Amino acid sequence: MRFVIGIIIILLIDFYFYQAIILLTHDIESSKRILIRIVYWGITAFTIGIVITLAVVPLHHWTLIARNYLLPIAGILLICKLLGSVFILFDDLGRLIRWLYDVSTNHAHDNTPTGTNTSRLKFLNQLAVAFAIIPLSAFVYGMIKSGFDYKVRKVKLKLPKLPTSFNGLKILHISDIHIGSFVSGAPLNKALEIIKKQEADIVFFTGDLVNNVTDEAFPYIGLLEQIKAPMGVFSTLGNHDYGDYVQWPSVAAKKENMKKMIDLHERLGWRLLMNEHVILQKQDASIAVLGVENWGAAMRFPKYGKLDKAYQGTEKYPVKLLLSHDPSHWDAQIRKEYPDIDVTFSGHTHGMQFGVEIPGFKWSPSQYLYKQWAGLYRKKNQSIYVNRGLGFIGYPGRVGILPEITVFELYKS
Repeated sequence: MRFVIGIIIILLIDFYFYQAIILLTHDIESSKRILIRIVYWGITAFTIGIVITLAVVPLHHWTLIARNYLLPIAGILLICKLLGSVFILFDDLGRLIRWLYDVSTNHAHDNTPTGTNTSRLKFLNQLAVAFAIIPLSAFVYGMIKSGFDYKVRKVKLKLPKLPTSFNGLKILHISDIHIGSFVSGAPLNKALEIIKKQEADIVFFTGDLVNNVTDEAFPYIGLLEQIKAPMGVFSTLGNHDYGDYVQWPSVAAKKENMKKMIDLHERLGWRLLMNEHVILQKQDASIAVLGVENWGAAMRFPKYGKLDKAYQGTEKYPVKLLLSHDPSHWDAQIRKEYPDIDVTFSGHTHGMQFGVEIPGFKWSPSQYLYKQWAGLYRKKNQSIYVNRGLGFIGYPGRVGILPEITVFELYKS
């Protein structure tokens, strides 16, 4: 039934937006007008076809390209037409107000309403089409170009208790690879070349290696295992790494998927921190690196993390660096209960893969869901860095919020 309702909604939006197409193509050559309208309804047929296919064929049976591209494209087309329809609605409201005014005025003079002032305004309908085409163009560009336009961000972290021997330590931070969204290894290979050039001392990976199941990563093991650093690669799990978004045939099947994930990190040479810590030593000094399983403050995300377990035994170390996938963990627990954790490294938000970032200003719908959603945040003596993610999920691209590779240098302040 929900698919029937979905098709009805699509048709209602398309018929409504079609009013602008009719008005703007009215005066052009007949053959061109017919072609434009055929293309328009062809796009509608494509969208409805996607909905029908989704009703008949379960999503996990779709091909990778169909799942990662065709479905999002259908959604983008619908959203863009919905945005444009807002201006048609303004036009219709204006027509209604003018019609009511004509009725009241003509009744007052005992005349019949002429309706001459209630025609559609071409300008608003032009805006309707423009506000559908502009975001559509941005989304298409984001799929073709921006989704793999990796940006290296360099951050200097000043820590007052940092041992002198760790001064200048270079940490490379990546997150949210979402390898199940890749249809080839070329983009990942491009990212690897950038990662290698940074010559970092250590690498942090803060979760969401896959979209749904561990098997997604197997074709890319040869590439992933190239992520190395002299002092090691340390990783943690994100909410997508547990297989929680899959209907498993049995509890045992889900447990097997989790075992594969843990074994995969070991095979890659990554030290997976499951509510535990490791001690890094240089010369005669040491600092602690802690890692917790996914812990989200929102009810819809699991709280597998046990920070108390990871923290135990680190009290004596002057600097503590924490890997925790979900940044909502910072305000909800880390800052309140563990004020001596100096820096938290997170990901998860992707900056919603959509927004605006210019010098001195950044905006994304993500900020209405997360207080810390992209970049560096500080409160008192603690900091959190939210990586914008290397990959994508849902929408197969990026608009304004580019995929990120972060390089930190630690200094004693």
